[in-house]
Amino acid sequence: MLARGQLDEFAERGFLVLPQVVHAEVVAAASTAIDELIEHDPPGPEVRGPYNYFRQGRRAPALAALLPRSPAFRLAESLAGPTTLEAPWQVQVALNIPPFGNRPGMGHIDGFPPEPDGRPGTFTMLAGVLMSDQREQDAGNLWVWPGTHLTHAHYFRAQGPDVFFAAGGYPPIRLPEPEQVTGQAGDLVLAHYLLSHNIGGNTSPATRRAVYFRIKRSGHDARWREFLRDPWLDYATVRDRLGPDRAGGE
Repeated sequence: MLARGQLDEFAERGFLVLPQVVHAEVVAAASTAIDELIEHDPPGPEVRGPYNYFRQGRRAPALAALLPRSPAFRLAESLAGPTTLEAPWQVQVALNIPPFGNRPGMGHIDGFPPEPDGRPGTFTMLAGVLMSDQREQDAGNLWVWPGTHLTHAHYFRAQGPDVFFAAGGYPPIRLPEPEQVTGQAGDLVLAHYLLSHNIGGNTSPATRRAVYFRIKRSGHDARWREFLRDPWLDYATVRDRLGPDRAGGE
């Protein structure tokens, strides 16, 4: 379970980095699965920066196991409420291949272009497991813009949730200074869907590896418009912690 201070941090900043959540043997098995993906379908020799593999969890059991075979999923549920989250069906393996000198000027939110049914691809929470050490900056780290989950919700309340489509993943909000997520293999990152994020550069000698899961609260799809305007709609535990005066995200 998360401590009260961690709930407060997530509420204010929109993400948490939790060290050594995933056990070493689970990380090792997933690392072997990533090696096999790369061997079977290698990036071209000219590829630098981001390179992704997307797999159905049931067809990549060693990768999918990073979530349920560790405390990771229970920690995610401790933000939303027990038994409220659906197990994600898809796994993303995210590489960042050096040398890559990118320094993103702004962040984005996921979900554009829309799904085939016209609904934006929103979800509740991004869960990421670091699969390589990223203790220093500019090692392929994830970049985040703290607090923008609240700024985005304010924007969608003011402009209406359907402006999501025109924004194309980049709503015109004022961004604070970004931070690079640092950690080591086995660390867990939990991030609010509405948090601005992007991929940074990699000037280290090693390819950055991470595995991401996009987690939804049950019933999320039918309430996506409400969710964009209310950052705590899917987060009962955080809402209870904030109380009625602070839960609006203003």
